[in-house]
Amino acid sequence: MVNILYIHGMGGGGDSRIPAILRETLSEKGVNVVVRTYDFDPEIGSAQIEGWMKELEPSLVIGESMGSIHALRIKGVPHILISPSLNAPFVLGRLCWLSLIPGVTPLLDRIYRPKEGDRQKLHFTYDVLRKYVRHGKTALASSSLYGNDDFFFAFFGTRDHYRRTGIVSVKSWKKYFGENFMMYEGTHFTEEEHIFTKVIPMICNILDIR
Repeated sequence: MVNILYIHGMGGGGDSRIPAILRETLSEKGVNVVVRTYDFDPEIGSAQIEGWMKELEPSLVIGESMGSIHALRIKGVPHILISPSLNAPFVLGRLCWLSLIPGVTPLLDRIYRPKEGDRQKLHFTYDVLRKYVRHGKTALASSSLYGNDDFFFAFFGTRDHYRRTGIVSVKSWKKYFGENFMMYEGTHFTEEEHIFTKVIPMICNILDIR
């Protein structure tokens, strides 16, 4: 059985949609897609993911949205990134001072409350948010721009609303990883048709399975 570690985005978790599709589709090909809920604190989350890497020894790591930052910190395996939010940690980190204003943290916690289920608990405190700039810098230091020869490939939606804010940026991706990406006609959340016609074929190609 070949393992894939899938790292979900902000507020995602063990019952996220995309890895569920991948698990159901790829299990018959001898591929085990593992997704687990990690802590919103990037230091705690990174330690959890490091432990899972040692346990699972995956042949491929997939990062979705904010989870792409954690995925990029992992070295020595191929990477697929779905709607990678390369600039998100810098936005969170540089706005951490807002959480010091009374009432802001509970407001953000309420606005960005995840769905019910096995989902990442979000708590926008100053102590957590200030760690995100270093988290982002550590991830990008492992990029192709700085000599990492791991395989990186990204998928971006043409109608991804986060591209308007710069949180998701094809330009940033090109700077750090070159032209290894594909655009699809869809949103940040990668519609099911693109999972089957683009993401799964890329996985099979990397793992050399039919």
